[in-house]
Amino acid sequence: MDTVHMTLDEVHALTRKVLTKHGCDDANATAIADNITGAERDTATSHGVFRLPGHVTSLANGKVNGKAKPTCERLSPGVVKVDSDGGFTPLAFQVGKQALIDAARENGIAVLAITRTFHFAALWPETSALAEEGLVALAVTSSPPYVAAAGGKKPFFGTNPMAFAWPRKEGPPMAFDQAAAAMARGEIMIHARDGHEVPDGVGIDADGNPTNDPDAILKGAQLTFGGYKGSAIALMIDLLAGPLIGEAFSAEAGRADNGDGGPALGGEFIIAIDPKRLGAGDSYLDHAEQLFAEMTEQPGVRLPGDRRLKARAVTPSEGVHVPKSLHEKITELAEG
Repeated sequence: MDTVHMTLDEVHALTRKVLTKHGCDDANATAIADNITGAERDTATSHGVFRLPGHVTSLANGKVNGKAKPTCERLSPGVVKVDSDGGFTPLAFQVGKQALIDAARENGIAVLAITRTFHFAALWPETSALAEEGLVALAVTSSPPYVAAAGGKKPFFGTNPMAFAWPRKEGPPMAFDQAAAAMARGEIMIHARDGHEVPDGVGIDADGNPTNDPDAILKGAQLTFGGYKGSAIALMIDLLAGPLIGEAFSAEAGRADNGDGGPALGGEFIIAIDPKRLGAGDSYLDHAEQLFAEMTEQPGVRLPGDRRLKARAVTPSEGVHVPKSLHEKITELAEG
């Protein structure tokens, strides 16, 4: 595949240019560009510039408010709410982040509900940002219905990702970000774009038959990981990011969506915990490092997120490679 070499600064600048050209103000464009550039930095390409055309589509048809001004409210000592004002989530999280940190440090645990938001990005930046402040964090969000419930043949759940982050004594947090689906939808779309099959168990075609054809899965339904166990986790996430915070669950969000292929209006739910307030003092860091060390003693075992961190050490100096066809598309978008 032909690719175009870009520095991370070039990725950020081009992303901001595209977003501002198509309806974002500076605050929203910068927050989204930070997120997309972070994904490219970590070679999480399904959440990098690959997502830009989808952002533009939802901005252009008026579904998403590119000039959203999120507002933050402390509902109780341990509950923070941000109304995203119909915008993309990155700026909404920035607006609520410090209030959540303060609430977690005051109470030991706190939650952040982000409502009226369009989540179309990686989820680990939220939990990692909190873990960098010494907090343990868990975040969940839903998406339009792409995934069949266990035993079903039609989309019902979103891919419904969850992200978790744990602070480290030295270096970046341990963080993972995974869908309740067997494979992230963006990865399936990349397989389809590149003409590659997907592994067994990723999805079914429109008639409910197992298939390795990514195009057939995109027209049919994805499957959860672990069968009914993944389906139960998808249900839990739908409840936490939906009814718990007064937002739509995946199927509801899908029915209300315009079907443009972008995100649906919904919510995000984040839990932040201050370990020091649970009586562990500073020992939790050393104790966790012992766990990590024993775990990775076994050949072939690595911590979640290690691949991203290895890429992060290289890409700031070496840059990234974007498929030429995608680069041409986003360059055209930047020029309007």
